Amino acid sequence: MNKPINVAIVGLGFGAEFIPIYQRHPDANMYAICQRNAEKMNAIGDAFNIDVRYTDYDELLKDPNIDAVHINSPIPNHAEQTLKGLYAGKHVACTVPMATSVEDCMKIVKACKETGKKYMMMETVVYAREFLYVKELYEKGELGRVQFLKASHQQDMDGWPDYWPGLPPMHYATHCVGPVTGLLKLEAEYVSCFGSGTIRKELADIHNSPFAVESAHIKFKDSDLSAYVYRSLFDVARQYRESFEVYGSKKSFEWTLIEDEEHVLHTAKKPEPEIPEKVKVPDYAHLLPEGIQDFTTKGVYDIAENTHLSFAQGGGHGGSHPHMAHEFIMALKEDRDPFPNAVQSANWTSVGILAHESALQGGERLYLPDFAAEA
Repeated sequence: MNKPINVAIVGLGFGAEFIPIYQRHPDANMYAICQRNAEKMNAIGDAFNIDVRYTDYDELLKDPNIDAVHINSPIPNHAEQTLKGLYAGKHVACTVPMATSVEDCMKIVKACKETGKKYMMMETVVYAREFLYVKELYEKGELGRVQFLKASHQQDMDGWPDYWPGLPPMHYATHCVGPVTGLLKLEAEYVSCFGSGTIRKELADIHNSPFAVESAHIKFKDSDLSAYVYRSLFDVARQYRESFEVYGSKKSFEWTLIEDEEHVLHTAKKPEPEIPEKVKVPDYAHLLPEGIQDFTTKGVYDIAENTHLSFAQGGGHGGSHPHMAHEFIMALKEDRDPFPNAVQSANWTSVGILAHESALQGGERLYLPDFAAEA
């Protein structure tokens, strides 16, 4: 595609964060916005000088000028809006998770095959500076042979709106599944998960999900590797933490226990006291077009009175937002699959869905569908 990609952003809460990124990307045109609340939509449209505005997603999809939609709507709408977008002939980027059922994940994979359109799940962690740092170490051979991967996502979501209260922890697991799966581009084959503890009855009753913590082991297909991930959302005393750790034969990377402190790199074959070393993870803005490089350290929500909960609790997602937008746009320009593509996104999302089912079954081993076979 030689012309700039005309992008429409759907959902303008967290979604507004991406407006200036697309506006300043050299290969994108921030063409349209969509929000059901017309007053909020017009306020954002006026603030960013966007003329094309929709309150109805179905009407937006009829616009022939739109090449791609970037969906930032509530989780229960992701699958439906993604499928509508693909079958309307639009490329789709969607915030996590891909869907709320394995069946809907499969439908999206099949829709990409049938329409020839691209899909990207906008998983922040695999574009965060920590992941990019570990990825660089791995690609340079500094980790040696990777032996084990581990990740966590712990967050107190009391006070979050709408569908969040009582959500099963593993139903929102891509922030910890994505990095352990994505570093070596592995495919999860099966999962076994245990629930632990009990949340308040008024929360547990909403989704019939009692667990305070869900912890899962993932076995990867055609690999000697497994990974361990754990999640908590309610009634667990813990500062916000999205962690990712990798253990190699030469070096291992461990996430700090406390936000904003330095991470630790362990190097084998050193004298015992010298094995661990605190490291300052660099920023990776240099990988981006100049016009969007500064968005790795700031964004729309830097203004105190406009702070979104994902920023207040998430630390800006590790500078990932411009990297994700850039990957999506360049995949369309270069006519290639983005990372993660539909198959990878379905695999990552389904790990969490089946992990929760496994926990309800006392840790039963549950196998993932072969999404690649349907692509």
